[in-house]
Amino acid sequence: MAYLIARLLIKAVYKPWIRKVEGVENIPKEEPFIIAANHSSYFDVFLLPIIILPKISSRMHAWVNAYYWNNAIIRFFLDLWGGIPMHVGKEENSKEKNNDSFKLTVSRLKKNEPVMIFPEGTRNDGKLKKAYTGIARLALAAKVPVLPCGIIGANKVLPKGKMLPRFARCEVKIGKQMHFEKYYNKKPSSKILNEITRSIMNEIAKLINQKYNY
Repeated sequence: MAYLIARLLIKAVYKPWIRKVEGVENIPKEEPFIIAANHSSYFDVFLLPIIILPKISSRMHAWVNAYYWNNAIIRFFLDLWGGIPMHVGKEENSKEKNNDSFKLTVSRLKKNEPVMIFPEGTRNDGKLKKAYTGIARLALAAKVPVLPCGIIGANKVLPKGKMLPRFARCEVKIGKQMHFEKYYNKKPSSKILNEITRSIMNEIAKLINQKYNY
């Protein structure tokens, strides 16, 4: 019940700041997939779930910096919305903890529950940053497609350092699924992981009319 109420409340709060959404027909309804999007604002965090959740028949999860579990209020919503903590920096046993989170993510995907990832790992300044290869590793391990999503203008709605949204509106463009079956029987080398990650980021770049220069 709390999950349902949260979905309805957050959707109502977000709606005034959304100008346009394109590509909802590309969202798989019954199969697992990974959502990959650019990240320029905290506004992104619930933006994609309120668009995608009504189109699927399962719960949705997201990779989130474990740091945010230190705040009780934020932790409540992260747990409610299926956040999966990823440990960055030099935390003790971070590698082991991330391995556990990775395994948990694969298990969620195998239960047909989509997972949202911001490959850049942190907010950018409006221009795409170099992405990490974790999304490629996950796509190969779970053997699921990636759904590229482009968010335009979220950093104008809620800029870095601001607590309240401004009077601006953003757009979301959802691309077509990306499949990587040709790599499934190959060892996931650094070259392959970088190649997949770059192809995902290039698709996101097209959706937001940018170039990915990495």
